[in-house]
Amino acid sequence: MDNFGILTLIPPIVIIVFALVTKRTFEALLLGAVIGFLMTDKGNVLGATLDGFSVTAADNMWMIMVFGLLGGFTFLLQRSRGALGFGKLLRKFAKSEKKTLIIGWILGIIVFMDDYLNILTISTSLRETCDKYKSPREMLAYVIDSTGAPVCVLIPLSTWAVFYAGVVGEEAGMASFGSGMDIYVQSLPFIFYGWTAVIVVPLVILGVIPKMFGMKKAYERVASTGRVYSEKSEKYNKGITEFDKLMESEGMDTDGKGGNIWFFVVPLAVVIAVSICTGDILIGLAGAIIVMLIMYLPTKALSFEGFCEGFASGFASMVPMMFITIGALTVQLSMDGIGLPEFVINAVLPYMNADLFPAITFLVVAALSFITGSNWGIPALTIPILIPLALAGGANPLVVFGAIVSGGTFGSHACFYSDATVLTSQACGMDNLEHAFTQFPYAVISAALALIGFLICGFAL
Repeated sequence: MDNFGILTLIPPIVIIVFALVTKRTFEALLLGAVIGFLMTDKGNVLGATLDGFSVTAADNMWMIMVFGLLGGFTFLLQRSRGALGFGKLLRKFAKSEKKTLIIGWILGIIVFMDDYLNILTISTSLRETCDKYKSPREMLAYVIDSTGAPVCVLIPLSTWAVFYAGVVGEEAGMASFGSGMDIYVQSLPFIFYGWTAVIVVPLVILGVIPKMFGMKKAYERVASTGRVYSEKSEKYNKGITEFDKLMESEGMDTDGKGGNIWFFVVPLAVVIAVSICTGDILIGLAGAIIVMLIMYLPTKALSFEGFCEGFASGFASMVPMMFITIGALTVQLSMDGIGLPEFVINAVLPYMNADLFPAITFLVVAALSFITGSNWGIPALTIPILIPLALAGGANPLVVFGAIVSGGTFGSHACFYSDATVLTSQACGMDNLEHAFTQFPYAVISAALALIGFLICGFAL
């Protein structure tokens, strides 16, 4: 790996500026990747870029398949009218927009095992109900995204906890604190971003923290036009959200007949149960789709042709998000090649001391995770560097570890091309950048509160 110094900042700056100006996510990522590969492979930039995309796609086929099956699963829930039936039950308890969103927040805490599963469960459960109460899709997406990774990192049984425990458990200097999971449990009080992001959600829903910037405009759009999503997001709702189409064509209404709740509850229960038992949401989704086939065809909820067409349409609807995710991972590969993480860390380390170490660690890891979209890769890279430095410099290693996890969580939550942001956008039927920009101010508020926590602990512990 070559040392490019401050030039390593060029690709991320180009990505952010290009995305802000053009509102095009994948094209911005492609440009950033090309610049990164140009710096390392001047004579073969085209070949290096294509190799980067092909290697990234091959290494992340599991994620691509999860996206595809998730799209097919969501379409089938709606076309079988299962989502309609569940929405009618939910509306017995969700009597207003605020109550519906609070229910979403509670569901997000309950479904803590995996952020993908969290996003899937809440979006399919609440999307139609939120539409009924004229809640902007931007608000639903914010609630879902904020109870994804931020909740998962606070529960030791989640996929995130297992990953981080495995990484930190490899650090010899942390052996006195016990196993990797022991270390993780002890650090839970210090994962401040997870706590603040989750707590801020009901404050925003209830209006304690006001609607601002893009979110305020979204509410103004609903008030003036009645549209729960923007014209830009129209293309994401031609197959994903068919509620209105069904209501018109089948003569159904929210209080009348139509929609079998078991067509929704049973497949979703299968996803959760099989995912927990196997530890793999891909197997859970595949199992649920098989159960759907067994349920829907004999009951004539869907014909075989309708089932196949619905699954294929749902899978195809996720292709744009697959491109964005693969683009983000390829950018990460190119930035690793030019040494961006090492440059940022080495540039900041000389200014660290024990008292400020946790706060600066959070800022550095959060910035790197946000820039690269690498929610697990950056923390995995920084733990072997920052934990030994914390031990050698007299900083509390548990607080520093909490800061690293918090930084990675911020990246997942706030980065406009992270897998969680992309998946939430698709599940809610809205443009990716619209979701990212409307939730970003609240992510910054949560980050600022977390930073205060790390400053206090840095000086007090």
